[in-house]
Amino acid sequence: MASRNYLLNCEILHEIRGRIRIRSRALKHLGVHKEEITKRLMQVHYIKSVEISTITGSILIYSDNFSLTGENFVPLLQNTLNVYLVDIYKNEKKETSNKYVIERRLQEESPKEIMKNIGAAVLLLLLPGSKTKLTEIRRLFNYKTLSTISLALPVLKNGIFSLIKNKRPNADTLSSTAIISSIALGSERTALTIMILERIAELLTAYTMKKTRGVIKDMLSVGESYVWKASEDEDQVAKKVPIEEIKKGDLILVQTGEKISVDGTIEKGSAVIDQSAITGEYMPVKKETGQEVFAGTLLKSGNITVRAEKVGDDRTASRIIKLVEDASFNKADIQSYADAFSAQLIPLNFLLAGIVYASTRNLQKALSMLVIDYSCGIRLSTATAFSASINTAAKNGILIKGSNYLEELSKADTVIFDKTGTITEGKPKVQTVKTFAKNMKDDRMIALAAAAEETSTHPLASAILNEVRNRGLKIPRHKEDVIKVARGIETYVNRDIIRVGSRRYMEENNILVEMSADVVKGMQNNGEIVIYVAKNENLIGVIGVSDPPRENIKKAMNRLRNQGIDDIVLLTGDLKQQAETIASRMSMDRYESELLPEDKAKDILKFRSIGSKVIMIGDGINDAPALSYANVGIALGSTRTDVAMEAADVTITSDDPLLIPAVIGLAKNTVKIIKQNFAMAIGINSFALVLGATGLLPAIYSSVLHNSITILVVGNSLRLLKYDVNK
Repeated sequence: MASRNYLLNCEILHEIRGRIRIRSRALKHLGVHKEEITKRLMQVHYIKSVEISTITGSILIYSDNFSLTGENFVPLLQNTLNVYLVDIYKNEKKETSNKYVIERRLQEESPKEIMKNIGAAVLLLLLPGSKTKLTEIRRLFNYKTLSTISLALPVLKNGIFSLIKNKRPNADTLSSTAIISSIALGSERTALTIMILERIAELLTAYTMKKTRGVIKDMLSVGESYVWKASEDEDQVAKKVPIEEIKKGDLILVQTGEKISVDGTIEKGSAVIDQSAITGEYMPVKKETGQEVFAGTLLKSGNITVRAEKVGDDRTASRIIKLVEDASFNKADIQSYADAFSAQLIPLNFLLAGIVYASTRNLQKALSMLVIDYSCGIRLSTATAFSASINTAAKNGILIKGSNYLEELSKADTVIFDKTGTITEGKPKVQTVKTFAKNMKDDRMIALAAAAEETSTHPLASAILNEVRNRGLKIPRHKEDVIKVARGIETYVNRDIIRVGSRRYMEENNILVEMSADVVKGMQNNGEIVIYVAKNENLIGVIGVSDPPRENIKKAMNRLRNQGIDDIVLLTGDLKQQAETIASRMSMDRYESELLPEDKAKDILKFRSIGSKVIMIGDGINDAPALSYANVGIALGSTRTDVAMEAADVTITSDDPLLIPAVIGLAKNTVKIIKQNFAMAIGINSFALVLGATGLLPAIYSSVLHNSITILVVGNSLRLLKYDVNK
C-alpha cells in the first residue's frame, strides 16, 4: 500500500477510456506553477486537455490514446510535479503553518535586546512602589505601570495580532492577559515577574539560534568581508568596500591568497583557483578571461578582475543559510505537533480561568489559570532543541537544512548508497599488475601502457599515470596517441606499436588473450576493471584497476545497523560484477547495477511507496533526482558541488562516513530530549494548574513555577550543544 504521507502520492479517482481523474496532495499546493504544469502536460502528444483543481487536489486528463491506463499517467504526473517539488513543499508547509498559532520569530530578536529588556524589568521590580494610596486612574498612569506596559509591548502586540489575524489565542495572548490582569489588580510585581522569567527562557532560545546562524555562516564562509572594487575607468584607483555594497555588474579585484566573494566571470587576467569547496574538484584549475568563477573558491596564484553576476543572497552559500533559517517550511512534524497541541490547550486556560472565577469569585485564583500554560515551555524547548542540534552538527562539518530533516533522520529504517565517490573514493587506483612476456618486468610494462595513455583524460588512464608517478618511472618517448572510441588507445614507442584497452580491442587486432584467463578471472572476482596491454601482436600484461572503498565505510554501515537501520542498499550505474563485489564486501542487503539517474529516483519511489523511511547518500550530481525523492538526501565528502549543496537535505563536508551514523544518533537524541520536555512541561504544569485552581498557589508563585519549568526544559534542550557526535 502506498504511503499516505508521501507528497507526490497519487490516487486514481475515476478512469474510463480516454479520461482519467487523479488526486494528489501536491496538486493543492501548486501556487504560481499551476499554469506552467498544465502547459508541460499539454505538450505530451497523446494528451488532449488538462484541468487542475487546487481546491480538491485533483487533475482531469483527456487523452486520445485509449490504450493508456493509470499506470502510464501516474508516473507522468509524478515526474512533472517533481520538477516543482521544493516549491510545492514550501507552499504546503506555509499553508499548514497557518493552522497553528502565530508566535514571535525569536530568530529575528537580538539576545542583546532581550537582555536589556530583562535588565529594565529587574530594575523596575527592585524600585519601591508609591507609599501613598493612588486612585485607579493615577495608578494606571504612574511611571512604573507605564514602564511595565512599554516593556511588555512586543508580547501584547503579538498576542492581540494572533487573535485578530489567526482568530485564536497564542502563548503571548495568555501572557498579555496575565500581565494586563496583574496590572489591573494593582500587582505590577506579578506582571514583571512573568515578563522576566519568560524573557530569560526566550533569551536562551534566541541565543542558541544566533549561535547556530554564526556556526553555519562560518562553515559556509564564501569570501572576504571587504573586497577591492575596481572602476570601469582604468585610470581610477580601486576602492576597498564592504562585500554588502557590491552589486551585480561591479568589477572585483582578487589577488593571490584571497577568496572570491561573488559568482561571476573573469574580465581580465588569469589565475589558478582551488574550487574544491564548491565544485569538489581535487586539483586546482587554471581560469582565464571569459571563464566562470564561484564565490567561496580560493585564488592559489595570479590576479584577476571578476565581473559580479551573483552577489549577496543570490550566492549558493547565502541561499543555503537562508534555507536553514527559514522555519516556515523546515519545521519538523513534531514541532508542528507541539504548536498544534499548544494551540488547542491555550483556550483551555481561558476556560479554566472562567470556571475558577465563576465558582470562587476570586480574581487571583483565576489569574493563576492564565499565568500557567503548556505552550511556552513546549514551543521554546522544541525550537531550542532543534537549533542546538543543527549547531552541534555544523560544528562537526554537517549542514542540516532544517529541523524536519532531523526528525526524518530519527525515523529512518532504510539507507541507500551510491557507489562511486560515496562508498568508494571516486579515484580509481591500480591494484594488480601482471606481465606475461619473457624478460618483461612489471615496471616496463606499466610504463609502456602509460605511454599510450599519457594524453588521455579517462579515469582509468589517470590511474595508470598515477601509478607510474608513484613508482618513479619515466614514460618512454612515443608518437601521437590514437584513440579507438570505447575500445582502447594505441601509440608507437620506437618501432613497436603499443595497444592498451579492452579484451574486445585485443581480439579485433588478433592478439591472443587466453593465457591471461585465470589471472583475469581472479581480478574480476575482486571487482577490478581489467586493462590489457599488448606490444605489436603479443599480449605483454594486464593491469587491474579498482576504486577502493572509503576508509571506515564498513564500520559506518555496522554502526547504522546498531542505529536501527534494517535495510542497506546499493544503487549504482556501474557494471553488475563491480556492484556485486562491493555489496558483498560491505555486507549490504541488496544491490541494483547499471542504473541511470532517473532509475535511481524510481527505485527510491518504490521504497517510499511501501512505507520505508529512506535516506539516500550520494555525490549530489548524477544522484540529484534520487536525493530529492528520498525522505533525507545526504551529500558526502569532497565530491559535493553547488548542485550537491542545493539538492541534498544534509551535507557532510568531510570524507568521514562515520558521520552518517553520527548524525542519525544526534537526530534520535534530539527527538528523545523533546519527548522528555513534553513530559516535564505537561506533568508539572498540570500539577501547578490544580494547585492554582484550589488557591494553594497564588498567581505570582504560579508564574514563578511555570516559567521555572520553561527555563528547565529549555535548559534540557541546550544539552544538545555539548552532544558528542563521535561517541
